[in-house]
Amino acid sequence: MGETIRFGVSLDSDLLDKFDVLCKEKSYQTRSEAIRDLIRSMLVQRQWENDEGEVAGTLTLVYDHHHSGLAQKLTEIQHDSHDAILCAMHVHLDHNNCLEVLALKGLAESIKALGQKLISTKGVKHGHLVLTTTGQEIG
Repeated sequence: MGETIRFGVSLDSDLLDKFDVLCKEKSYQTRSEAIRDLIRSMLVQRQWENDEGEVAGTLTLVYDHHHSGLAQKLTEIQHDSHDAILCAMHVHLDHNNCLEVLALKGLAESIKALGQKLISTKGVKHGHLVLTTTGQEIG
């Protein structure tokens, strides 16, 4: 981790007031903590948008397990990408619906492709991929 540098930021007073409310709502102790998180968030977003390097993430799927062959198809796709899947959790939401959450790690491009392949599988009702950093590139 590098040396701490202090710098000034000029903001419109209305914008600063809104930022202070946000900081309070999010339980930041200081503006600096909130600004650091905003910068990290933008860097992480740029990393995975540009398919740069290794990322981590979660994929959440909701599907009807009665849909013909769907569970088997999802399992096959996951086995084909076993190197990117750190763990999987399967929950029975009700008699028909299942929730599956996968923890993922790998190159941004391949993780996004895997997420899209699973989400677009016929019978999946909803899917959402959330990408983040592995922490290696962020201070």
